[in-house]
Amino acid sequence: MTQAASAVVRRQVVVNAPIERAFAVFTERFGDFKPREHNLLHVPIAETVFEPKVGGHIYDRGADGSECRWARILAYEPPTRVVFSWDIGPTWQVETDPDLTSEVEVVFVAETPAQTRIELEHRHLDRHGPGWESVRDGVDSDTGWPLYLSRYLSLSGADN
Repeated sequence: MTQAASAVVRRQVVVNAPIERAFAVFTERFGDFKPREHNLLHVPIAETVFEPKVGGHIYDRGADGSECRWARILAYEPPTRVVFSWDIGPTWQVETDPDLTSEVEVVFVAETPAQTRIELEHRHLDRHGPGWESVRDGVDSDTGWPLYLSRYLSLSGADN
C-alpha cells in the first residue's frame, strides 16, 4: 500500500481562464511551457509537438529535424481530460516497452465560467521498474511538474 501510494505524483493549479481556453493552451501550446532543457536529443529542441488525438504523440523535434517521441496520447477528451504515457525511464532515456511506462492524466474542471482547476496525476510510476523512484523524484521536484504548471499558468492566464 505504501509503495503504490508513493508511485503517484499529484499537482493542482487554478487558472483565470475558461475551461476551453485552459484545455487549448495545455494541448496546443505544450511546447511553449515545456522546458527546452528537458531534452533527450543530441541537438537543441526546435519545437515540441502535441498531436491532439488518441494514438498521437508528444515529441520533440530537434534543430536538425531529428525527433524524440517520448509520450503517446491515450485519451483526448476536449475540454475536460487528456491522458498520455510517460515513455521516459529511470535512466532518462526513451522507454519503448509500453509495459514499462507510466501515465499522466490531466483533468480540467470549470470552477466558474472564467476560472478552471487543472488536476494533474502522474501515476503508475513503479511500472518503470528498478530505479522508478528517480522518475518520481524528478517529476515531483521543482524542475518537474511544478515548473511545467507554473509556466502553463503564466501562458493560460495571459490575454494572448
